[in-house]
Amino acid sequence: MLRIIETDADVAEGAAWLAAQEPRFAAVLPELEPLPLRRRPDGFGQLLNAIMGQQLSTASAAAINARLEDAGLTEEANVAVASEDALRACGLSRQKIRYAGELARAGIDYDALRTADSATVIRTLTAVPGIGAWTAEIYAMFSLGHADVFAPGDLALQIAVQHLFELEDRPKEKDLRKRAQDWSPWRSVAARLLFTYYRTIKGREGIGT
Repeated sequence: MLRIIETDADVAEGAAWLAAQEPRFAAVLPELEPLPLRRRPDGFGQLLNAIMGQQLSTASAAAINARLEDAGLTEEANVAVASEDALRACGLSRQKIRYAGELARAGIDYDALRTADSATVIRTLTAVPGIGAWTAEIYAMFSLGHADVFAPGDLALQIAVQHLFELEDRPKEKDLRKRAQDWSPWRSVAARLLFTYYRTIKGREGIGT
């Protein structure tokens, strides 16, 4: 059964389960609670936003997305027929112009994704050029609210796990994916806990990404 995180109570339930299973989570959870809900909108605009943000600073990505909105180029149908010049004028590189067009013309049924299982969501999204596993997993976690998804390729999650579990080296994506299996069926709440923990250690020790 697909469990969806919809409320703060859902997050709290998952956090309590994780604390009961993993002593290191239990040790830090009191200083991190309440964990954030972090639900985001879903749909074309959210994925376009994610693509525009790849390899850019937050400020640069926000500026591009603002220009796209001003130009009316955050709607799937408009982007599908937009000229390269129109997209370039918003600050898109040649590669991101291609990715935006591929996404707009992919014919994704966003309504159907809301009830699809995580594997289907990730497989559907990663079939689109410009969307990798990380983007698809983050979308499943925070736009669709899937309770049992993790993004082991995320640098902040890797650093948080290295610090919390006192590992000599930062875990690689494959190793972290395997470790996260122990946190099922609440891997998305484990991610929320670790993202929050990362922010606390970043502030305390000056850790950067």
